[in-house]
Amino acid sequence: MKHRAVLGAGAAAAAAAWWTAWYEPRRLVVTEHTLHPPGWPQSLDGLRVGAMSDLHAGLGHTNPARVREAVALLNAQRPDLICLLGDYLDSTHFGKGKADPGEIAAELAQLHAPLGRFAVLGNHDWRAVGAAMGDALREAGLTVLENDVAQAGELWVAGVADMRTRVPDIPKTLDSVPEDAPVLLLAHDPDLFPQVPARVALTLAGHTHGGQVDVPVLRLVFVPSGHGERYLGGHVEEDGRQLFVSTGVGTAGLPIRFRRPPEVVILTLRS
Repeated sequence: MKHRAVLGAGAAAAAAAWWTAWYEPRRLVVTEHTLHPPGWPQSLDGLRVGAMSDLHAGLGHTNPARVREAVALLNAQRPDLICLLGDYLDSTHFGKGKADPGEIAAELAQLHAPLGRFAVLGNHDWRAVGAAMGDALREAGLTVLENDVAQAGELWVAGVADMRTRVPDIPKTLDSVPEDAPVLLLAHDPDLFPQVPARVALTLAGHTHGGQVDVPVLRLVFVPSGHGERYLGGHVEEDGRQLFVSTGVGTAGLPIRFRRPPEVVILTLRS
């Protein structure tokens, strides 16, 4: 009986390791939500926003082929607008220098959306290659927002600098936007959300990976936030303001995921 118990425990441990270190990090799912941002105009009712974050190319399972797979999956959802939320590269000891910014940008350039493709940079991008990731995205034809805004039809898309490596400036970013205009704000790190004014209809962020290992208490070790689990992932509403946090495509630290499969996101915005 003791021998059987040991064999059973060994098999269970092997299965858990396979799931956590191989199967789940290589899964890729579409996460769909319908949101009702405050004041969202009737003219934009049903707008489909595609979002992708935290590729961490160079670490673990994320290589150009993996990025290509995520791009194809997001394209298949036919979004009207695409928002890329940073950390395209990994800057840890195991990932730094193992992915080429130009190669990753070329894969992301295959994304298609009639209203445009907008991107912000993350903390790992700057720690890995400085401004080179942003330059590569621009050269590939994507709109990179660094304390800046761009118009997509009647919608304004704003993007701020990552708060861990540079200085985000929300007032400056929104200064040229009409007060009554609908605004999406892209911010890699959701810890910035308490500073976002009510005039922003929806803030999109990544960074937390949902903890990567979605086990209560244990996930607190993995989630990189000063607010604990407050911005762990998904839809958050505070004081009438709305935030959506993508749990990302890649991994950071260790190439593992548990109960947090890699995702691309489709948000349908309703008035």
